[in-house]
Amino acid sequence: MSGKTKEICTIVSQECIGRDIYSLWLQTDKIAENAKPGQFVSLYTGNESKLLPRPISLCEIDREKGRIRLVYRVTGKNTGTEKFSHLHKKVGISTLGPLGNGFPMEAVEGKKVFLMGGGIGIPPMLETAKQLNAEKSIILGYRDETFLTEEFEKYGKVYIASEDGKTGTKGNVMDAVRENNLTADAIFACGPAPMLRAIKAYALEQNIPCWISMEERMACGIGACLACVCQSKDVDEHSHVHNKRVCKDGPVFLSTEVEL
Repeated sequence: MSGKTKEICTIVSQECIGRDIYSLWLQTDKIAENAKPGQFVSLYTGNESKLLPRPISLCEIDREKGRIRLVYRVTGKNTGTEKFSHLHKKVGISTLGPLGNGFPMEAVEGKKVFLMGGGIGIPPMLETAKQLNAEKSIILGYRDETFLTEEFEKYGKVYIASEDGKTGTKGNVMDAVRENNLTADAIFACGPAPMLRAIKAYALEQNIPCWISMEERMACGIGACLACVCQSKDVDEHSHVHNKRVCKDGPVFLSTEVEL
């Protein structure tokens, strides 16, 4: 997590791009300079009743303009994400980042790669698609309404799966892989646990390396509180048990390192 900083980032723009989905561009002096695909930031609400920050994945990084884009879902009434959704241009937000390890881009460079995102695990795959120097099949899974698909189409062939079947393949991302007879040498994925579990099983079956970004409820964001641990094969040096801290050791893991 070298290079992380806490600063007041100024809102450049914010818009609703889907049902309860918001796109937020922030001006930042330091975070954009050090950020990598797959990392996240923690946003502070400024509300004393909500002291803990909210972790949100980086969707895009614009180093030239010193900006980061966050695409997030409002998770309910009176939540931190709902508060963020009401903020407007020129307002400042206390932000800590970049946090986490990001995707190991160099490990798959020049290979044939699946970039797989599901639900709110879709946004972090956009900057990954932009920066990855590889042959990419981008496979996105939605419940129903789609978002960000046009942006993804700039960087590779996009395949969509939806639960209601109105867009793309009816089902999940693995159904889209099978329906389109897709193959890959490696996988980067982010999404809910059931999706990652299916992708991990597929990667083991195909004997290909797979890196997953795990979506967990986080608290401190820096590895101190152990609120976001996942089971691992290795013993964690901090807790001395078979756990890894998603916020500090991850959020990206080689799929064979962790239990789902």
